[in-house]
Amino acid sequence: MSSVNTPLALYQQAITAQGFVADPAQQQAAQALQACFEAVERGEVANGVYLWGPVGRGKTWLMDQFHRCLTIPARRQHFHHFMRWVHQRLFQLNGTADPLQALALSLAEEIRVLCFDELFVNDIGDAIILGRLFQVLFEAGVVVVATSNQPPRQLYADGFNRERFLPAIEAIERCMTVMPVHGEQDHRLHPGALHQRYWVRDPAVLAGVFAQLSGDAPATSEDLEVGYRTLQVVRRSDKVLWCDYPQLCEQPLAAMEFMALCERFDAILLGGVPALGAPTRPGKIARGTEDAAERVVAGDRELPQLSVQDDGARRFIALVDECYDQRVALYLEAEVPLEALYTQGYLEFPFRRTLSRLREMQLQRFC
Repeated sequence: MSSVNTPLALYQQAITAQGFVADPAQQQAAQALQACFEAVERGEVANGVYLWGPVGRGKTWLMDQFHRCLTIPARRQHFHHFMRWVHQRLFQLNGTADPLQALALSLAEEIRVLCFDELFVNDIGDAIILGRLFQVLFEAGVVVVATSNQPPRQLYADGFNRERFLPAIEAIERCMTVMPVHGEQDHRLHPGALHQRYWVRDPAVLAGVFAQLSGDAPATSEDLEVGYRTLQVVRRSDKVLWCDYPQLCEQPLAAMEFMALCERFDAILLGGVPALGAPTRPGKIARGTEDAAERVVAGDRELPQLSVQDDGARRFIALVDECYDQRVALYLEAEVPLEALYTQGYLEFPFRRTLSRLREMQLQRFC
């Protein structure tokens, strides 16, 4: 294998020739990825790598350099894209004796390495699936490289029936080298000159942005069909979409609709974004269920605290993630400054990644 096209060599090249800032935590992560790379390229049994740390520390970039260097069959996906694919395959395998095993073994026949970004589990269905899926994938010899904002032991930490996810954590710690990447700097903020894509209380600005991005292309205000849904737009051209926040984030759109929008448009303009954070409501106590006329005692458990705006905020997070992953320029006009967009609420932790990505989107080098 070439000594130039390796994860460690690409990291060192970025430091010396591309103006990247040296970071000891990144250096150690690059060395772990290098060891994994050398083993899988030689066809040896190899541990995967689990990179975790705060947002903006270069975890995704490091993983992407690793994936770029591979010459063996591999797949690289955002984690929620991967889970969407898993659910689709499980539906297709309905009736199979052990669909999770069939899915994992089929995947193992296609690839040797699986890379996925932003591992974050907050759904009991996903937690149960991963508990079994990781075990079968590792047993089948698939090497997994992943990034996350949390160490394995904190994944799904307060989730209902968390014991169903513990096998996945044990498999991660057994079959992956866990590497903290928690340097002092948010590397998304440099290098790069500023390019404004966020305005506060300036509703007229998006009209000028739309005209500039669309140029002479024909434009319309007609509704847009997205999957099985109809989206009201302010204006749209062939490659530019302009919507108001309620139409894009307060309607029942799912991740697949945001994926479709980012595949179709080069730029998305979103106006009237409100302050998304709100005080959480007190968590309720679930004391069992009703089965016809008979009450089934299931034991007391506290349900998660939620704010009244969380549904819209979740869709906004999904939109930012898709724009970031597919390098779609996102232009926002909001009621509050960027730093005040989400200051309290149930989604405060996942929104840290969103805020970091929005900051990077203000740089000229993005898109």
